[in-house]
Amino acid sequence: SYVQVQDFKSPDELRSFLKQNLKNTLTEAYRGKIISFSADHEPHDYCIYNLSSGALGGKGRGLLFINKLLFGYRLQDKFKDINLTMPRTFIIGTDTYDEFMTENNLLELIKENNLPYVDIKKIFLKSYLSQDIVNKFEILLDYIDKPLAVRSSGLLEDSLRQPFAGVYATYIIPNNSHDKNLRLKHLIQAVKLVYASIFSPSSRNYIKSVDYTIEQEKMAVVIQEVVGNKYDGYYYPHISGTAQSFNYYPFASLKPEDGLAAIALGLGMYVVSGGKTYHFSPEKPDVQNASLKDLVKNTQTYFYAVNLNKENIDLIKGEEAALAKLDVWDAIKHGTIKHLASVYDEQNDVLSPGLDKQGSIVLDFANILKYNYIPLADTLKDLLLYSKESIGAPVEIEFAVDLNKDKDGKASFYLLQIKPLLSKDINCNFNLDELPAEKILLKSDQIMGNGKIESVQDVIFVDPETFDKSKTEEIAEELDKLNSKMIEEGRKYVLIAPGRLGTRDKWIGIPVQWSQISNAKIIVETSLPNFPLDASAGSHFFHNVMAMEVGYFAVLHNKQTHMIRWEYLKNTKIINQTNYVKHVRYDKPLLIMMDGKKSIAVILIKD
Repeated sequence: SYVQVQDFKSPDELRSFLKQNLKNTLTEAYRGKIISFSADHEPHDYCIYNLSSGALGGKGRGLLFINKLLFGYRLQDKFKDINLTMPRTFIIGTDTYDEFMTENNLLELIKENNLPYVDIKKIFLKSYLSQDIVNKFEILLDYIDKPLAVRSSGLLEDSLRQPFAGVYATYIIPNNSHDKNLRLKHLIQAVKLVYASIFSPSSRNYIKSVDYTIEQEKMAVVIQEVVGNKYDGYYYPHISGTAQSFNYYPFASLKPEDGLAAIALGLGMYVVSGGKTYHFSPEKPDVQNASLKDLVKNTQTYFYAVNLNKENIDLIKGEEAALAKLDVWDAIKHGTIKHLASVYDEQNDVLSPGLDKQGSIVLDFANILKYNYIPLADTLKDLLLYSKESIGAPVEIEFAVDLNKDKDGKASFYLLQIKPLLSKDINCNFNLDELPAEKILLKSDQIMGNGKIESVQDVIFVDPETFDKSKTEEIAEELDKLNSKMIEEGRKYVLIAPGRLGTRDKWIGIPVQWSQISNAKIIVETSLPNFPLDASAGSHFFHNVMAMEVGYFAVLHNKQTHMIRWEYLKNTKIINQTNYVKHVRYDKPLLIMMDGKKSIAVILIKD
C-alpha cells in the first residue's frame, strides 16, 4: 500500500504501522499452514511451525488438521460468542529422532544390553541432540515464557486403527526461570525423555500386542504452549476436557448421536487419566443421570497445575515432576471456580450455583452449562459436528478453556487434539430371551463394541470375595503379571474387575495402565455392593478400548438387566491364582455376542 509519510506524527508511529501491516500480510499468507520456523517474525497461533523435516506423527497430523479447520477454512469465524483457537505449536519431525538415534548409536546399545527403562532414560539424557534443533529452541524461548507441554507424536499414535493414546510420555516444563540456559536445558531434556518413552515397558508391551516391532516406530515431538494463567505460583486453565461425537452410555432422553463430554478444573491430565470428571451431553447439557447426593459424593476434589515455584526440576522423576496436585480449596483462594462450582445444601437437598452459601462444594459447572456464562455446550456440539463431517468418522476432541473475557466479552476455547473413534460395523443381531439361560455367564445392556467373538477361552477376574479397595495398586501389579503371561502364550481373555480401570484414583478403581491389560479382548467393569462403578468414558484408556475394537461391558450388581454368574467362574478350572485375582479357562471357546446398535451383550458357555 502507498503510505504518505505526513500521515504519521513520528518515525515510531510509521514503524508500528509497517510492522502491523507486515503481520497482517503474514497472517493471510500462513493461515492454516505448517511453515518452517525461523527468527524472521514472531510465532502466532494461526499456523504451526515445523522445527525439522520428517513425518509429523499422529498428534502432529491431528494438530495440522485442527489448524487447517480453524484458520485455513476460517471455522473460528463461525463462532461469534467465543474465541476459538489453538495454542502456539511447534513440531519436531521424525528425521531429528532418526538422527538422534543413529548419531548416538542408541538402538544397538539398547538391543545389545537389554537395559531397564530407568537406565535408558539416563543414557538418552546424556546423548546429543541436533545442534540445529537446539539453536531453534533458543530462538523459540525468546518468544515464549508460558509453560510448555512437550508431547509425543509417534507414527503409530492416534492413527485410525492402532492409536497409542496415553502410552508415550508428555512432559510439562514451567519455562519460567530468569536463566534462559536453564529453560533451554529443561526443553532439551523433555524432548529426549519423550524419545526414550518408546522404550518404556508400557510401550514395549503395547507395540508387541498389536504386532509391530519397536524399530517400526519413529517419534515426532509436539511442543505447545500450555493453556492457563498464573495463580499464586501455579499455572492452570479454568477447564480442561474431552468430548466425543458418539455416546456409548446414553441415558434418560439422550441418544448415542448426542455425544458425551467430560470436563474438570485444571490441567487435562486429570481428565484423560480417569479422574472424577463432570459428564454431560453437548446436545442436552441439562440432562443428568445422577442424584444430588451422587454428585456430591463423586465431585472433583483435587486438580493438577504447573508448579511455578520450582525453577529447577528433575524430569527423570517422571511426567509429574513439574506439576502440583492441588485441592479444590486452593482454586477457591485463587478465585478460579466461581463459575464452575455450586454449593450443596444438605438440609434442603438443593444445589445453589456459585459460592455464596455454606455447604459442600460441587463442581457441576452450572453457571456455564445451565446459565450459559459461556456457550460451552453449543461450541462443543458444533465442533464435534464439523470435525465428524470433515474426518468422515466419529471423533473425540481434547480442549481447554480460559474463562477470562476479552474487551468484546469473549472467553477463549482452545482446541488441543482430534482423534477418530472407529468401531467395526458388523451386524450381530440376537434375542436374549431366546438364548439358553443356564449357559449365560454374563450379560449387560451398557456395552461398547459390536460383533461376535468365538476365540476366547480364558477369563481373568478380580475375586469379589477377596477384593480389598485399599489394595488396588497391588491388584494392578497382579493383573500386569497375568497379562504378561497371556501375551507370551498368545492368548486373549475376558477381564472382569470392580470399579473404574485405568484411573489414577486408587479408591474408585484399579489404577492399571493400558499395557497391563493389553491382551484382554473383552473388558468388564463391574460394581460390588460396597464399591460403585463410574465408567471409564473420557480417558485415554477408554479411547484405546474403542479404537482397538476391544469389547467393553459395564455390569451393575443391582441392575436387573445386568448379570455375572460368579458361581460359574468359581467352579471353572483354575489356571493361575494370586492374592486377589483368578485366571480360569474353559474347555471350549466362549460365545461372545455384542449388538452395538441395541447396546446389549452376552457371554455364553459352550457345551
